[in-house]
Amino acid sequence: MKKQVSFFFLLVLLVCFGATAQNKIKVACVGNSITEGHGLKQPYPVVLQQLLGDAYEVRNYGLGGRTLLKKGDFPFWNESKYQEALAWNPDIVIIKLGTNDSKPQNWKFKDEFVPDYIQFVTSFKKLASKPKVYVCNPLPVFETKWGINEPVVKNEILPAVKKVAKKTKAKTIDLYTPFLGKPELTYDGIHPNDAGAALLAQEVFKGLKIKAQKTANR
Repeated sequence: MKKQVSFFFLLVLLVCFGATAQNKIKVACVGNSITEGHGLKQPYPVVLQQLLGDAYEVRNYGLGGRTLLKKGDFPFWNESKYQEALAWNPDIVIIKLGTNDSKPQNWKFKDEFVPDYIQFVTSFKKLASKPKVYVCNPLPVFETKWGINEPVVKNEILPAVKKVAKKTKAKTIDLYTPFLGKPELTYDGIHPNDAGAALLAQEVFKGLKIKAQKTANR
């Protein structure tokens, strides 16, 4: 009899745990190496998880060197992480792409950036989970490296992201302004260090906070 009672309580606990896991609000962080956070103790999605708490599950779908442009040298479109992010059916999607698109070999296809980005956002918006999609302004580029450069990011990619947000009705999270004049928050003039990743997460959290609470109550 004791064994039956113990088994029953164990079964109840497993069911409750499964229900709790299923009810978590799923947050997909999609992006390049800045999202991936290679070499950092706590990439921004890890910090974001801490800020959002146990009611959320944050997954990191960042991959270094990837572009938003389909004709870029390493398009995010071609990666398994893109398919994994879609298959997860997230409730919230944070897209932080565009930095690698500023490289000359990629930006020569700049006329396709906005159409490609609109299609990228739409691919998430049409999921069964009907996620809230946020597009992020790229961080400033403090030092030109690997072709990544500030003039293209500031003068062309930022306005393009604004167009995408307007066309798709996606929300914008500004990661450009908070980093202006703060190269010490990067370890190479482009990628945030741990302090930079913490600030990035805080800015994303601020951008999600009201909407995330509404999502939690839906």
